[in-house]
Amino acid sequence: MHYQYYLELAGTAFFAISGALAAARKASPDWFGVTFISFITATGGGSLRDILLGAYPLGWISDVNVILAVFAGILIASLFFRNLLKLPKLFFVFDSLGIAMFTTLGVEKALAYDVHPLVAAMLGMFSAVMGGVIRDVLSNEIPVIFRKEIYATACLSGAILYLILNHYGLERRLCISAAALFIFGLRYLAVKYHWSLPQFGRQKEQ
Repeated sequence: MHYQYYLELAGTAFFAISGALAAARKASPDWFGVTFISFITATGGGSLRDILLGAYPLGWISDVNVILAVFAGILIASLFFRNLLKLPKLFFVFDSLGIAMFTTLGVEKALAYDVHPLVAAMLGMFSAVMGGVIRDVLSNEIPVIFRKEIYATACLSGAILYLILNHYGLERRLCISAAALFIFGLRYLAVKYHWSLPQFGRQKEQ
């Protein structure tokens, strides 16, 4: 339990950093604006998952450490802001680490509520991507799930891998670690080699 708990706090901080950087790159918001975007990015997906599961109170309401993890992420983004902006790939790293952790932990929590494994995989994906979707909407960006890059698909694939490993009785830490590494690795390769899924409903140009 401690292993899962600390991973969730780390994922929350990673998402908060990505939210702060996204807000600061888009405009020149004050501390409240950055904090708001970071908080929504870090807690939006998990809150949606818990609402759909009927898991109350929501995680950030029942555990103040979640809020402290958000503040820690914002503080890190502030202290190293200039260096982080000079290294745009770090935004990708923080965001990818966030979705990797939240997907696997979201699947675990859903399974604890005895939902169907397919539903658990979808809720794991929602946990990972919905905070970023809300972040992009509030930042007046096209949500990342609508762009030509593998994002939600990586989360869903990692969730299915977790379910397969769990089905065959592998130790839960190994299931979490393997699925998270798979999601991060797939995201990295997709961005590096410009992988994308076929577009829907678009005719080929003559």
